[in-house]
Amino acid sequence: MSKPSDQPSLRWDDHAIITLDQRALPHERRLLRLDSVDDVITAITTLAVRGAPSIGLAGALGVALSAYAHCAPGVTGSGQQAVRADAQRLTAARPTAVNLAWAVDRALGRLAEGPDAVLAEATAMIDEDRAVNRQLVAHAARAVLDRCPRRSLRLLTHCNTGRLATAAVGTALGTILALAEAGKVTEVLVDETRPLLQGARLTAWELAEAGVPHRVCVDSAAAAAMSQGLVDCVLVGADRITARGDVANKIGTYGLAIAAAHHGIPFVVVAPESSWDRSLADGRDIVIEERDADEVTCHGGIRTTPRGTRAYNPAFDVTPASLITAIVSEHGVHHASEVRP
Repeated sequence: MSKPSDQPSLRWDDHAIITLDQRALPHERRLLRLDSVDDVITAITTLAVRGAPSIGLAGALGVALSAYAHCAPGVTGSGQQAVRADAQRLTAARPTAVNLAWAVDRALGRLAEGPDAVLAEATAMIDEDRAVNRQLVAHAARAVLDRCPRRSLRLLTHCNTGRLATAAVGTALGTILALAEAGKVTEVLVDETRPLLQGARLTAWELAEAGVPHRVCVDSAAAAAMSQGLVDCVLVGADRITARGDVANKIGTYGLAIAAAHHGIPFVVVAPESSWDRSLADGRDIVIEERDADEVTCHGGIRTTPRGTRAYNPAFDVTPASLITAIVSEHGVHHASEVRP
């Protein structure tokens, strides 16, 4: 019987994409059926589908949807041009995560061969992502144990980097689950991850499914937890990694890295090779998505600030390579000092 972390987060079914609606978790396990490119874009922008690898795979499958709509036998007109326009819209849905553009471009590269070839490329990426995640999790687990060899671990993670954010297995959270399965984890502190609570809603849900001891941690309490000796290692994912090794990840990651450095705690980034963007020299070149103010000024549909209050709501921040202990991909472990343009 397969473990929950091995179950695919999205799949193709009769000219549609089937995936869990992450907005409904943890209270409702609701499936989404995405029949069109517009459906895919809405799912990505509203975070029904989220996590850099996962939105990349959804984008690639979105290209397949467009190819079948515009380039199938019997369809007339400038079909390939329409698919390329849809691909641009998909890529623009969330600009910070490089996986989205990477996966869309890869699927689009098979367009001349027809819709079946585009779909074959997109579904191959799902299988590849599962295999890649198993490889990088094995590397990352060894990297953590090398740096924290003497006791059962107290780990801290931010946002959600499990199977919900990938095809399956996960990245940073996949590593935590692997360490827990090996009997190496005492407890996981899960940053709630304001303002949309991906940690409290999604990571806590995945840890509960796996039976891993955990507590949700108020974002602003993470540094205090480190100071009290409650954290042996911080594990996070990445949405884009530059040639120098600067990392864009969910807002709040930068502050965790500063606190970890101050307390001498290893800070490990776990992400696939598809999250690297070596065309960018450093983090200053990364486009940071800023989201709607209502995500901050309202909670559960109720306004929590005076009317007219503006908000600063970047979805991501950039952690410089100098604060990162190691970046782990399917190719192995890279110490920050070894990463070069």
